[in-house]
Amino acid sequence: MMGLSTTHQGGALVMKFKQSEAQNQRIERITTSHLIVGIDMAKETHVSQVTNYRGIVLTNRHLSFSNSIEGFEKLQRWMEDLQQSIV
Repeated sequence: MMGLSTTHQGGALVMKFKQSEAQNQRIERITTSHLIVGIDMAKETHVSQVTNYRGIVLTNRHLSFSNSIEGFEKLQRWMEDLQQSIV
């Protein structure tokens, strides 16, 4: 879980994010061979996009898929195709 704290340094307000050690360890395991898939979850239709380990978007289009078994199967096929085409 991430928290936020503020301090004053030289009259300026400085915001610091605190991450848990477990989260830091997960982030440190991301390598150049990883694809990061972000999903905007909604009630009926989800949208996903893929980036590399540096946050650079790797596809020209996002993927929209329904909140159903078929939709998540579509997402799985999309990710598998990306792995083959990008690697």
